[in-house]
Amino acid sequence: MVIASAYGTRPVTDAEQEAPVGRHVLVWDAPNVDMTLANIIDGKPTVKERPDLAVLGSWLVDHAEPEDDVEACVFINVAAHVAGPLRGWVMWLLEQGFRVFAKPKHGESDVDDDMLEHLWERYEEGDLEAVYLGSNDARAFAEPLGQLAERGLAVTALGFAEYAGGLSTVPGVRFVDLETIEGLFQEPLPRITLETLPEEGRWFEPTGVLGASGPTS
Repeated sequence: MVIASAYGTRPVTDAEQEAPVGRHVLVWDAPNVDMTLANIIDGKPTVKERPDLAVLGSWLVDHAEPEDDVEACVFINVAAHVAGPLRGWVMWLLEQGFRVFAKPKHGESDVDDDMLEHLWERYEEGDLEAVYLGSNDARAFAEPLGQLAERGLAVTALGFAEYAGGLSTVPGVRFVDLETIEGLFQEPLPRITLETLPEEGRWFEPTGVLGASGPTS
């Protein structure tokens, strides 16, 4: 007997054959995370600023038991002008063991409902134990995550604390700031997070030119 997951297969021990298999599911809101990063760096994110999802995949597996089935899903909303450039990234995600849900972008369309539909489908299947949501959209996800937590699931929201709003305070939901996951980002992001200052203090560098605004009165 082998255990199959998004990250490959391996033989199981006799003890594991007796253990119940639980499903751990990540739904990653790629448009929202990218938009939040753009706000943080005040520009279009590059590979240097974007999270390394291969690292996130390993982090998810490390937080599951060996017998658990870990499913990681990236949701994207594809505008026509980026369909070509995105293809390479989608192929890379598939190679890393991620599932990808992609749909065309029309007007203000997004993937929030698709993410929630997938989570509730997995819940109805009866073997869902842990949910991970990668997004900062409290309006769309705070209430559903709370409902899943009330049903006894281990629920984790992954985002940026200063942008996640109510997602960081949902009862029963653990919040993990993405920058606390070791190796997820190549370099520290230029965030102004006064809630998590080190004891020795830290410097914040200017983003504008001194005196450029002129007199204030």
